[in-house]
Amino acid sequence: MKTYAVKEGDIQREWHLVDARGRVLGEMATEVAGLLMGKNKVKFTRHLDVGDNVVVINAAHVKVTGNKKQDKYYYRHSGYPGGFKAESLEKVLETRPQRVIEHAVRGMLPRNKLGESMLGKLRVYAGEEHPHGAQLKPKTGEQA
Repeated sequence: MKTYAVKEGDIQREWHLVDARGRVLGEMATEVAGLLMGKNKVKFTRHLDVGDNVVVINAAHVKVTGNKKQDKYYYRHSGYPGGFKAESLEKVLETRPQRVIEHAVRGMLPRNKLGESMLGKLRVYAGEEHPHGAQLKPKTGEQA
């Protein structure tokens, strides 16, 4: 009996459509990260990118629990003196809601080149409209 090893030619990618309206940010990001890694597939292999493409719509309507809108901050630094910036979750959701979901999903993916290639298959849109309607008939539903 030999162990089966997945090859690049065996990987079949699908498209998933996830609606973020009314969904809790962390729970939805966990589902999206699993789809990007390919953990929903029988041929899941940790060292290969076997995941699917994911389109997230209605990012502006994602739900957060507790006081996170006021208490959670996103930090960045330009590298120059005085270049420290801090933005609250509430402000980021108003200006760039896509970044909230991208940031949450990025934190759940591997921190290497494989994780970067997985993140490249994520597309996030603030509203209902997206240009991926023709890609292999995206799947709809909660558990895509």
